[in-house]
Amino acid sequence: MAYKEYKVIHIVEGGLGTIFLGASGIPIKEMEIRLNREAQSGWQVVFQIIEQKRFLLFWSREAVVVTLGR
Repeated sequence: MAYKEYKVIHIVEGGLGTIFLGASGIPIKEMEIRLNREAQSGWQVVFQIIEQKRFLLFWSREAVVVTLGR
């Protein structure tokens, strides 16, 4: 399906949990709220990837990159 417009959102796991616990989780509730808000505006999820990035030299944390289209 061809979309006329695309939008990319980036949702990152918490930094404090990563520092103190070594890892944290993707904030599912925040992701759900954000996707519901975008769906009300007519956006649909096209695809998503999970990205790992270095965080403050010693840690890494995950993020979800979601591409939306309408």
